Amino acid sequence: MTISSGRETTHFAGRGLAVRDAGALIFAADMYGVQLDQLAALTGDSRSARAAAARWRSLGYVESARLGPGAAWLWATKAGLAACGLSYSPARPALSRLAHIRAVAAARIALESTRGYRDAGAFWRCERRIRSRHRIGMRQHLPDAEVHWPDGAPAGSPVGWAGECWAVEAELSAKTVARTASIMREILTRTGDYGCPAAEVAVPGRAPRHARALYLCSPAALGTVLRARETLGPLAARVEVRDLPAGALLAGTGPALLHAAAGDAAGGAPPGPPGDSA
Repeated sequence: MTISSGRETTHFAGRGLAVRDAGALIFAADMYGVQLDQLAALTGDSRSARAAAARWRSLGYVESARLGPGAAWLWATKAGLAACGLSYSPARPALSRLAHIRAVAAARIALESTRGYRDAGAFWRCERRIRSRHRIGMRQHLPDAEVHWPDGAPAGSPVGWAGECWAVEAELSAKTVARTASIMREILTRTGDYGCPAAEVAVPGRAPRHARALYLCSPAALGTVLRARETLGPLAARVEVRDLPAGALLAGTGPALLHAAAGDAAGGAPPGPPGDSA
């Protein structure tokens, strides 16, 4: 399978299939679904997003509907997943997860738009891909994504985070400090990949899987995340806390999530590599 970004035609080997905006279709499949305004960020503008959605519907690759406040949602069908070469089970996005799906998608769009990410050729490994590949049950906490930084950039230039793997968490509502800190420790002390044998999950003396954990927070969750980080001791240095990007919150999620003062405590930098800009 050969994938081209943007609006270029993408060919799927062995299927005789050509799809425009294939990267955006795969994005929608990876993220469980996407709202039309976020699709516009991937295809270039709202007109091209509507055109892409219409093409995909005509091919039977997506379904779409208004599932809640804001723009319509679209998600990949069984045929669309097969066209993308993905083995996920087709499913309509759960209403209870719409806000979280949107927040994680916004985080991915923001990070992938940064210059450091693009120049390095980094890779976003979504939670759906991890869960599908390893058939992990609900007993194990999974991050919302991993970001894998290659050892070197395609052009041969050095990569600031060469070889690192980051865990990404989008936090919308506050858990308890104890629960949040427990998840942070689990992420930061893990040594094995997800789905590895239990004996390899956390091996003393072995390098941790995640060089850092990137927490992207709503104002409602920010205080708890910061307090949880303070309990970690030396591990706290590997936890980056940022605001969720603009537009990450689902429309109509409530005024508490829009409290501007809480957002100032996150440190100010946008989601993405520390110090990087688009």
